[in-house]
Amino acid sequence: MKTKSPIVDPRIIRLDLEKSASFNHLGDMEVWGTYEVFHQKKRGDQHIHAGVVHAPDPEMALVFAKEQYGRRLKCANLWVVKTSDIYSIGYENEDMFETVPEKIYREAGGYKLREKISQYKKSITSVNIKERETL
Repeated sequence: MKTKSPIVDPRIIRLDLEKSASFNHLGDMEVWGTYEVFHQKKRGDQHIHAGVVHAPDPEMALVFAKEQYGRRLKCANLWVVKTSDIYSIGYENEDMFETVPEKIYREAGGYKLREKISQYKKSITSVNIKERETL
């Protein structure tokens, strides 16, 4: 039986991690971040969140976004934003968006016009019917 050489056998020659720690250093193109993609169907429309891409830089994120979200859908424009650059207010602060009770007049629901509009439409149709009868 032929024995393996100690140089080739991994059980005998082990990688010394202390001496060769340089493998942990990543290059610039090896660190990929996430970018949020916003898609615009036609010029003048609003941009809508389409999804996320992983890319090393914003330029590559645009390329990946075009390939992922601009190829199949009708597309006029794409935006990419680094996910870490997006700020938001937490859900624990949602009370700041509640309407102040004394300013209810600013909301359209405060006006009860449906009955008045219906009465006005009826009065117009009755006037039009009377005009037609006189002709």
